Amino acid sequence: MSAFAQVLVAWHATHGRHDLPWQRDADPYRIWLSEIMLQQTRVETVIPYFERFLARFPDLRALAAAPLDEVLGLWSGLGYYARARNLHRAAREIVTVHGGRFPQDPEAIARLPGIGRSTAAAIAVFAFGARAAILDGNVRRVLCRVFAVEGYPGDRAVEQQLWALAGSLLPQVGVATYIQAQMDLGATVCTRSRPRCDACPLARQCVAALDARIRELPAPRPQRARPLRLAQLAFVYCGDQVLLLQRPPSGIWGGLLVPPEVPERGVEPAAWLAARFGVQPVAGVRAGSAVEHAFTHFRLQITPLWCEVERPSGRSVQEPDEGRWVRLGALESLALPAPVRRLLETLRDRG
Repeated sequence: MSAFAQVLVAWHATHGRHDLPWQRDADPYRIWLSEIMLQQTRVETVIPYFERFLARFPDLRALAAAPLDEVLGLWSGLGYYARARNLHRAAREIVTVHGGRFPQDPEAIARLPGIGRSTAAAIAVFAFGARAAILDGNVRRVLCRVFAVEGYPGDRAVEQQLWALAGSLLPQVGVATYIQAQMDLGATVCTRSRPRCDACPLARQCVAALDARIRELPAPRPQRARPLRLAQLAFVYCGDQVLLLQRPPSGIWGGLLVPPEVPERGVEPAAWLAARFGVQPVAGVRAGSAVEHAFTHFRLQITPLWCEVERPSGRSVQEPDEGRWVRLGALESLALPAPVRRLLETLRDRG
C-alpha cells in the first residue's frame, strides 16, 4: 500500500464518516441512490431526501413501478432533476434487462442511464467489493492539491492524467475504506474554500500546502459569459388553485410542473391566456418583479405575470400540454423548479 493510501486509511479510522444512512449495509440500491443524490449536493442536504425516498421506494422494483411524477415530487428541491429522471429510467432498465438484479461490473453499471465512470466505480466498490478508482469532485480536489496537478480538471487531458494517478494509488486490499477516506477528506478537510490544512494528514506531502498554492489548485473552470434568457410565466390562479403545465420529459426542467410561458412578443397576455386556456382575468394581468435563476450554461430571468381568474377553466385539462389545476396548499408534494416554487409560495402566503 502506498504511503498516500496508508495515511488516508489510518486517518479515516478516527476521523472518517462511519454512520451515514447508506453505510449500514452493502445494498447496491441504497448505495446507488446515495451516490446519485450526492452528486453536486452536500451530505446534510441529502440525508432527509434519502430517508424519505427510501420510505416510499424501499427497493429497486418499487422505484421502477412508480410513476415518474411521484419520483420527481419526492426529488423536488434537491435540484438537477435529470438525476431523478435517469434514476427512474435505470431502475426500469435493471428490472427489464437485468431481471431486477443490479449489475456488478463497473463497466456494466456505467452503461445504465445517468451513471458515469466514477459513480459506477463507487457503486461497484461499496456494494460488490470491486477494486476500482473513483474521481468525484472531492477526490479530484485532493489529488490536484497533493500532487500539484495543473490545469482545469474538467479538461479531457487533465482528467485522463487524474484517472491514471488515481489508478496508480489504488491499494490491493481495503479499497472500500481507502475510497471512503478520499471522499471524506475532500468533503470535511480539503474543502474547496477554507480547507483545514492544519487538520490534514497529508499536509506534509501536499505540494499545494507546502508551496502555498491551495487557492490555485485545482484550477477553476475557465470563465465564460453565460447568456441571459428571458421568460414570462403566467401564474393563473383562482382561490387556492393555480394552473400548471408539465414540461416535456427531456430538456430544462424535464417532467416538472411550471406555469404557462407567455410569448415575449406579438401577444397580449390576457387575450393569449383566454384563447389558450379559456380563462378570464378578473382584473387583467399584472407583471411582478423579475427573478433570476442560474443554469450551468445560461441565466434565466423570469417575469411573473399574476392573473387571478373568476373560476378554473371548464375545459378538460388532463393532458400534460393542457395543464392541470392544483392546490396551493399541496406545493410540498409537487415536482416544481426552485424559482417556480418560491414564486408559488409567495402567491400562497399572500393569502
